[in-house]
Amino acid sequence: MLDNRPPLPPEIARRRTFAIIAHPDAGKTTLTEKFLLFGGAIQMAGQVRAKGEARRTRSDFMKMEQDRGISVSASAMSFDFREYRFNLVDTPGHSDFSEDTYRTLTAVDAAIMVIDGAKGVESQTRKLFEVCRMRDLPILTFCNKMDRDSRDTFEIIDEIQENLAIDVAPASWPIGSGRDFLGCYDLLHDRLELMDRADRNRVAETVRLSGLDDPKLAEHIPAAQLEKLREDIEMARELLPRFDRKSFLEGHLTPIWFGSAINSFGVRELMEGIGEFGPQPQPQTASERQVSPDEGKVSGFVFKVQANMDPKHRDRVAFVRMASGHFQRGMKLLHVRSKKPMAVSNPVLFLAADRELAEEAWAGDIIGIPNHGQLRIGDALTEGESLRFTGIPSFAPELLQNVRAGDPMKAKHLEKALMQFAEEGAAKVFKPMIGSGFIVGVVGALQFDVLASRIELEYGLPVRFEPSQFTSARWLAGSKDAVETFAGTNKQHMATDNDGDLVYLTRLQWDIDRVVRDHPELKLTATKEMMV
Repeated sequence: MLDNRPPLPPEIARRRTFAIIAHPDAGKTTLTEKFLLFGGAIQMAGQVRAKGEARRTRSDFMKMEQDRGISVSASAMSFDFREYRFNLVDTPGHSDFSEDTYRTLTAVDAAIMVIDGAKGVESQTRKLFEVCRMRDLPILTFCNKMDRDSRDTFEIIDEIQENLAIDVAPASWPIGSGRDFLGCYDLLHDRLELMDRADRNRVAETVRLSGLDDPKLAEHIPAAQLEKLREDIEMARELLPRFDRKSFLEGHLTPIWFGSAINSFGVRELMEGIGEFGPQPQPQTASERQVSPDEGKVSGFVFKVQANMDPKHRDRVAFVRMASGHFQRGMKLLHVRSKKPMAVSNPVLFLAADRELAEEAWAGDIIGIPNHGQLRIGDALTEGESLRFTGIPSFAPELLQNVRAGDPMKAKHLEKALMQFAEEGAAKVFKPMIGSGFIVGVVGALQFDVLASRIELEYGLPVRFEPSQFTSARWLAGSKDAVETFAGTNKQHMATDNDGDLVYLTRLQWDIDRVVRDHPELKLTATKEMMV
């Protein structure tokens, strides 16, 4: 992460592009809202659990997300905070939608890990952390819900260090917890941050100090809590590493802030940390070379496609991470996969469900390009160079089901809907070589509910999912002759995905073992890199 590259142009250097990762219910959506509040992007934070229309949070635009109060689709938001430009990608917390999160993490330069102060490191946090680690992403940690009964601070830090094998440097230290939670001591700037319980949208009071011995502390903190704070911090300074930016940027150390997102507490300090310490836009890897953000020519890649964000317009928006250059609206860019020029005349910047026309964008930004199906996940857009960006994964589904239209006369409509969701990355769609119909593959069972709901809402087409004889799918690789011969003699197991690539459908592990044993010339893979 740290290197000796020359300084970036100021417009690029002020960008901070990051994702928020968390286990469901850790408070990620609330934290996202408060970021928008502090960035001046919204005037009042909506309550995730409020009733009726108030329940609709800014980053959850899909109907099912609003109904269930969970995020099932990553959404992007751009806003200014002080001198910085934040590009925040809110990811699905639910493990059934982890593939969307994995792809999103290819488009960011850092991640914020949100942890519940009472629950610590949970299973989905661990999985997402591992993906960040594979990509060497710097991670900032926010320990949320300190205004509720939470675990001992040292215990939380120990658990992160042991479970995730990363050093933890406290950026702030909590004073009390639950009903006795008063606020935090800011270790990086020697400040006392006090929480305002009366107004959840108000910025808390800050008291500047000369250190832990400053007599002003006693004016705000009861004697017993002050004594414990001084003892805890003294022990933390002896036992825990100090914050080191180089170690953080290399992914070896995470700074941790404590707070309560619902009370807007600790959020501003975390945002200051992202601005002050977070990485500037980083080089992106293409199969041909590394693409540096300060290159003069524009390039970018599609990491997500979202259909029907606006159901009235039946649109598709491709989320593009700008990798280099200074993009301006109306530019003609090469769509590398089709080798055709593409005029980008209506690019958009997102504020969750709201959009505004993007007159320009710089390396590090995330823009949306409305299109009618030309752009797919993994596509590259450049000013002429044939680049293929690498590392955007597609995973073999863990659950397979047959899908049928409620009205058999609408099979063609169903095919169109399924292909759209496959290109969006919401599901894998397989067309078996033998028989009619389609098999849909997903990572988690909840995705079937979402698909059925969306097909009905967006296409007016009730569908039903039924059990399939197959349990998993593997992509087939090898010489053209070997693949064709194998496919011809195993038609009952063969299907094509929405790109036309051959897929081997399996009932048992024995099917996979048999191919490995009897066909060493072939390779079965559980992931397919979406590089085109």
